[in-house]
Order: sequence, then C-alpha cells, then structure tokens
Amino acid sequence: MNWNNWLLENEIILRLSFFFGVFAIVALWEWRAPRRTLVLKKSVRWFNNLLIIFINSLILRLIFPTAAVGIAFLAQQNNWGFFNVYQAPLALSVIASVIILDFTVYLQHVIAHSLPLLWRIHRVHHVDLDYDVTTGARFHPLEIILSILVKFSAILLLGVPVIAVIIFEIMLNATAMFNHGNIKLPKKLDKIMRWFLVTPDMHRIHHSIERDETNSNFGFSLTWWDRIFGTYKEQARAGQTGMTIGIHNYTNPKETNHIWGMLMLPFKKMPNDYFINSKDKNIKED
Repeated sequence: MNWNNWLLENEIILRLSFFFGVFAIVALWEWRAPRRTLVLKKSVRWFNNLLIIFINSLILRLIFPTAAVGIAFLAQQNNWGFFNVYQAPLALSVIASVIILDFTVYLQHVIAHSLPLLWRIHRVHHVDLDYDVTTGARFHPLEIILSILVKFSAILLLGVPVIAVIIFEIMLNATAMFNHGNIKLPKKLDKIMRWFLVTPDMHRIHHSIERDETNSNFGFSLTWWDRIFGTYKEQARAGQTGMTIGIHNYTNPKETNHIWGMLMLPFKKMPNDYFINSKDKNIKED
C-alpha cells in the first residue's frame, strides 16, 4: 500500500473525525462543568462563531483546494525542502517537522500581536466576549489566508513528510479546541501538563482584557516556546473566574459577536490597541 496516496485520499476524513470528536468532548465537558459563567447566550455566540468557521473553511477549499497535505506531497515528489534533500529516518523527520511547525505557529502569533496591521486582523479572535470551544477556531478570513500561506512556506522549506502535516494539523485543531474550552483541569494535572501542552487555564490568560496578559501565553499546542522566550505567565491577576475576557472599550455584542461585525472589524478604528509596545495611554497595566 502506498501510504502517501492513502493519506491524501483520506486526509479530510481523518481531520474531520478528530475535529468533530474533540469538539463534541469539549462541548459536553463545558455543558456539564463550565469553568466560567458566560456573558452572552451560547446559541447566539455559537451561531456566529460557527458561521465564520464555515466561511473560512469554504474560502480555503476554493482558494487552496490541495490544502497543506497536497503541498507536502508536491514537495516530496519534486525533492523540495530540507528533509527531502537530506534524508533522515522518517520518525526523526516527522517529530522534528511537527515541533518546527508548532514553533512557526507560535512565532506567527507573536508577530500578529507585534504589527498594528496584523493585529487589526487578529483581534477578531480576541474581541469574543466569552471563551469556549468555538473561540478556538474563530478567526478572520484574512488571517486564515495569511496563516495557510505561512504554513505552505514552512512545509516547502522543510520538506515536511505528508504524515507529519496530517499529525500537525490534527494536533493544532485538537489542542486549539481543548485549550479554548470553558473547562477546568485538576490543579495538579494542569501543572504537569503545562510543561508540555497548553491547558485551558494557561491560554485563557491570553484572552484577558489586560494588555500585558493578552501579550503572554502565545502557544497553541506546545508550551516550550513561551517558557524559552519569556512570554509565559502563570496566572492572571484577577484569577481564572475573576478576569474579564475581551478588549477594553469594545463590548458591543453586535460588533464583537455578530458575523458582520467580525468581518468588518479589521477595517474599523478602535479606541485603543493591544499590539506589543503600543504606547496607547488608555490602557492601564499594573
């Protein structure tokens, strides 16, 4: 059996199976034992958040029909990229590729908070007035397109094996839904997991209304990058249930949690900004 061909043929099924499986588990967990009380009605938020997720998926399929796994297969067929030029054991190239791709996502996330133009797009993810499993995939279409182009570039440069792309995509989607969940892990388990994987309590701090907390805990899957580069924050000052989610002075649900408001947000001026090194005096930090 040609495993690459099998993976290409079944890539969508594999990814969707994990996506809906993890989504269902986290959604049920949120329903049974929510970490925080929601500000808005879940039905309204879910409808609009899921709608923008659907729009993004449709756009990606129309613009990039081959997806990331197709780029990996193309690179392999043409011997493009480091791991296709310099042969290494498959296990080593897969592990290294997944780790490097995860670092690429971390770096992209930091840059999105560093450049005002990119922050205007990325803040669609941050203005959600609540924090749950649907927040994990709530991004503006422009950011999704930029993200896939960055991913394609990394795959071509590295020569990432097809199976590594699928593993990474599944891991990224699964961890994004998990660590955006309105859920709580036992304290000891959370502490142990934070040495390897981003937990809900860790990433929730990144969605705090306080700018210095927003500009911390950038990781989506692996926690190492935040610890190595000094962007790790152990806890929010107001605590997990006391902190406010969102962005200062931007609390109108028609703009933060309505599909049209989300799509138009990058083109609107906001009263203050959160990008790294912003000098906006309206934002106070302790």
